Amino acid sequence: MQDIIALMQQPEAWIALATLMVMEIVLGIDNLLFISILSNKLPAGQREKARKIGISLALILRLGLLATVAWIVQLTQPVVTILGNELSWKDMILIAGGLFLVWKATKEIHHHVDPTDHEDTMIGVAGVTFGGAIVQILILDLVFSIDSIITAVGMTPHIEIMVVSVVVAVTVMLLAANPLANFIGQNPTIVMLALSFLLLIGTTLIAEGFGVHVPKGYVYAAMAFSATVEGLNMWARNARLRKKAAEH
Repeated sequence: MQDIIALMQQPEAWIALATLMVMEIVLGIDNLLFISILSNKLPAGQREKARKIGISLALILRLGLLATVAWIVQLTQPVVTILGNELSWKDMILIAGGLFLVWKATKEIHHHVDPTDHEDTMIGVAGVTFGGAIVQILILDLVFSIDSIITAVGMTPHIEIMVVSVVVAVTVMLLAANPLANFIGQNPTIVMLALSFLLLIGTTLIAEGFGVHVPKGYVYAAMAFSATVEGLNMWARNARLRKKAAEH
């Protein structure tokens, strides 16, 4: 308790906490985006439950990984060399998660472009099961959780700060889950934009796994720009609809 009180009296600790909370929330957007798209494919009565379970699993995984920080740090040590690249367990997990995201997003884009083809879709056949959705969410939760915790370890040595930032980030995810999923469900064009974001995120994870650092600022700036353009398109469409309704 005395250690925590002493930590609270350090200005640099509060700065680290604020910075890490922002980082964790930003990293959580990727996780939440996937959960929102996948949960929208379930029957209406199961969607909110799937989101809450998925986000709760994300919190449990993050806190569980924080309890094994010493083991997490070892994940960054090279364990195998492939095509001249030394890969750690973290790298291989990021590559696998990136491939999983790219595969899922590509198949779902194909499903939206060719709606008559209902076979072999990964997210979104009408018969997707609740259990199957939770398993897929869990897989991506693990990937994003490891990335999140390694980021936290690199930013501060204080476990207390990591725990608070993770809890705050997951709480924000929980509060934003339903509004985001409903917004995506009510605006079909947003679905394609969100899937393109997942493709971008997946590609970034693969690149990071192979040691090619992609500054997160560039990735999120591109996503923000695309979202702004789509927002302007939606504004223009709504304006045309209001004008047409007024004329009648």
